[in-house]
Amino acid sequence: MSAHFRPETQPNERILPVPSAPIAVGDVPVFRRTVTETDMVLFAGITGDFAANHTDEEYMRRTVYGTRHVHGALVVGFMSTVAGRALEHARPDGLVPVSLGYDRIRFVRAVFPGQTLRLRYEFVTWDPEELRATATVAAFVEDELVAVGTHVVVWVPADPA
Repeated sequence: MSAHFRPETQPNERILPVPSAPIAVGDVPVFRRTVTETDMVLFAGITGDFAANHTDEEYMRRTVYGTRHVHGALVVGFMSTVAGRALEHARPDGLVPVSLGYDRIRFVRAVFPGQTLRLRYEFVTWDPEELRATATVAAFVEDELVAVGTHVVVWVPADPA
C-alpha cells in the first residue's frame, strides 16, 4: 500500500475505511461537443499556440488536410470534461477523486472546426487498496476514433486532519 495515499497514523488519528468502489467498472459516461471557430481562437489565445495548422486557413489549404485542424490539447481538454463529469458523483464520504493525469494519449486522426466530438469515459480498473482507478477516454467524430488515452484517478481524504 502506498504511504503517499494512506500514510501511517499516529495515536488518536482516524483511519478512513476502504470504501466500496465509488465507480463501477464498465460505467460509460458520454459528453458531446461541436468544436467551434470561437473555441479554436480562444484556445490559441490562452495557450499561445498560434501554429499555422490551427490558425492559417490559406496555408493549410495547400496541405493534405485542406483546412485548419483543432489543437490536440483542446481535444484533451474535452477529454478532461468527460472525466470530470464521470467523477462528479464518485465522492464517497470522506474521499475526493483527484486526477493523476493521462497516459498513452494518441491522436488517431485530425479534428476539424465544426465537427462534433463524442467523448466516452469507461472505467476499466478499481484498486480498493490504493483507492485508484483507471479509465479509457476516447473521442470520436461520428463513429470514427480520433483520440484515445488512459486516465488515472486516485481518491484522497477530503479532510486531511
